[in-house]
Amino acid sequence: MTTTQAPAIEAATEPPAYRDSAQGWGVVLAGMVGLALGLSPLPFYTIGMFAPELAKAFGWTFTQLMTSVTVQSLVVVASGPVAGIALDRYGSRRVALVSVVLFGLCFMSLALANGTLWIYYAQWVLMSALGAGTLTATWTRVINSWFDRQRGLALGVVSAGTGLTAFMVKPLTAWLIGAFGWRVAIAVVGALPLLVALPLIYWLFREPPRALAAHGASEPVEPGATLSEALRDRRLWIMALSFLLLAFALTATTPNMENILKTHHFTLPQIGGITAFFGLAVIAGRVGGGLLLDRLWAPGCALIVFMLPAVGNAVLAGGSISATTAILAIIGMGLGTGFEFDLLAYLIARYFGRRQYGTIYGVFYIVIAVGGGLGPAIYGYIFDRLGTYALAMWSGVGCILAGSLLLLTMGPYPEGVE
Repeated sequence: MTTTQAPAIEAATEPPAYRDSAQGWGVVLAGMVGLALGLSPLPFYTIGMFAPELAKAFGWTFTQLMTSVTVQSLVVVASGPVAGIALDRYGSRRVALVSVVLFGLCFMSLALANGTLWIYYAQWVLMSALGAGTLTATWTRVINSWFDRQRGLALGVVSAGTGLTAFMVKPLTAWLIGAFGWRVAIAVVGALPLLVALPLIYWLFREPPRALAAHGASEPVEPGATLSEALRDRRLWIMALSFLLLAFALTATTPNMENILKTHHFTLPQIGGITAFFGLAVIAGRVGGGLLLDRLWAPGCALIVFMLPAVGNAVLAGGSISATTAILAIIGMGLGTGFEFDLLAYLIARYFGRRQYGTIYGVFYIVIAVGGGLGPAIYGYIFDRLGTYALAMWSGVGCILAGSLLLLTMGPYPEGVE
C-alpha cells in the first residue's frame, strides 16, 4: 500500500488571530467537562461501582455485567462513524448539544433495570447510539482548529476530562450507592451531563470564526486529506493496528481494576485509596502528554510514555505486592491511559489534517471500540475461568509494546496538512 500525500488548501503565512487565543481556552473548558460527562468515561468508570450491586440484586455474573461495556463498544462501531460525519456536516456544537441531553436521559434510564438482562443491554445500545456525539472527536475537532502552537497542551487539557471522571465521579458514585442505593446513584450520575455539562457547552463551546464563516461552503474549511485519500495511506492502517492493540490493553484493566486489586488481597478501603491515584494519573497523562506532543515527534513520545503502563501491567501480573507498589503500578497505567486519546487526536491532525477530521476520527471509533470492547470482557472471562488476571495482564504487556513500536514506522509529519 502506497503512501498518499494529502492535498492541502493554501494556508496563510501567519495563523488566524483566533489561534491560541484566550477565547479558545473557554472552548477547552467546555470541551473538558463535556468529555468528562459523556459516553466515553461516565459508564466506563462507574460500571465497576454498580456491578456488585446489580449482581447482588439480579444474580448476574461478572462476565455478564462487563459485557455491557462490550455492547457499548460494538454499537459505537456503527454510531461513532455516523457521529463523525455529522460533525463535519453540522458542526461540533450542534451535535454536542443534542447528544449530551439524550445521553444523560439514557444513562438515567438504567436506574429502571428490572432484572431482565436483554432489556438492560438494550438500554446500553440506545445510550451508546444517541450518546456518540459526546465522544472525543466532537471536542478535539474544534480544539484542533482553535490552537496551533499550544495544540498538544489544549488537547491534553480537554482529554483530562476523563481523568476528572475517574477522580471525582467514582468516589461520588460510591458515596451515593452507600447513602441512597444504586438506583438513586444511577439517576444522579445520569443527571450530571444535563445539569453541569449542558450549560457550559451552550455558553462556551464555539467553533472558530473561520469555520463558522465557511460552514456549508462547497470548499473544505481546513487543509488535509479526505477519508478516501486517508484510506489509501499506509499510515492510517499502521495507526489502526497500533490503536487496536493499545485500546485492548489499556481499556481492559480499567473496569476490572477493583477486582484485580482484590486478587492481591487488598481490602475495599485500600482499593478505593489505590484506585484514586488512577484518576490523578490519567489527568497527568493527558496534560503532560500534551505538553510533550508540542515538543517531540509524536510516535517517539508514545514509545516513551507507553512503557509506563507496560511496567504497571507486569507488576500487577506478579504475586504479592505492597500497597505502595500497587499505587506506582496504577499510576503508570493511568499515565498511559491518559495519553492514548491525546495521541490519537494529535496524530490524525498532523498526518491527515483537519479537512475531514471528524470523519477520519470516526474510523478509529471502530478500531477502539473493537479493541476496547473486547478487552474488559476477555479479562473478565479469564478471571472467571482461572481465578487470576496474570495471563491477561501479560498479554496486555505484549499488546502495549507491539502497538508502541508500530507507530515508529509512521515517518515524519507530512507538509501541507496544517
